[in-house]
Amino acid sequence: MNHVHAMAALNRKVLEVYSQRTTETLKTVLPLRMALPRLESFLAMNVAKEVQKDAMVIRHVGENVAGGMQPGEGAAGQLFDATKEIDRAFLSRAGNLPVGIVIRYDEIAPLRTQRIDKLLTAAYRILDAGRVIRGTRSAICSVYSRVEFERLQQDLLRLYALETQALSRSLRLPALLVPLREKLAKSLYEIMTDTATRLARELAGCVYRPDRPVRC
Repeated sequence: MNHVHAMAALNRKVLEVYSQRTTETLKTVLPLRMALPRLESFLAMNVAKEVQKDAMVIRHVGENVAGGMQPGEGAAGQLFDATKEIDRAFLSRAGNLPVGIVIRYDEIAPLRTQRIDKLLTAAYRILDAGRVIRGTRSAICSVYSRVEFERLQQDLLRLYALETQALSRSLRLPALLVPLREKLAKSLYEIMTDTATRLARELAGCVYRPDRPVRC
């Protein structure tokens, strides 16, 4: 497996675990538990589209590195535009589930662009190092300290949580829960932020312990 595939696979695993742990925590919070059938299907579909978007960003960087180039200055904006096609497929699938979603790009665009930009930078540093270093974990450790890598993961997951919060405000909910929409969105963000902090620490522990396989 080359560095591009390995990095995309690790990212997919992190986002899937993040979504699973968020869902498990939602089950323990009474108001959110009432909305769980809608939230759970929404989170599962949402993580699938984010995995696609991140893989697209990582592949883009991989193509640049293979050509001896850095991602261009407008790469984040171009990739943001490309993510809208993934959004359209997401919205099409959402029509068959108990959720209704409107993507408000005026609110989401700054968050998503910032996340893409951070991932572009990180992927370039890691994949560029990977040209001369064997093993993706070794490449990560060569360009980030453990503290820096943990902070990077926390920032990426926090931006993902902010975009998920924005999307959750437009979910179709039972009439009983509509007055609680903003509270539900806030609670979801708080749960995701707490989960992100713990997961980022755990992932850094996996990556920076050579005797421990990455299973996070």
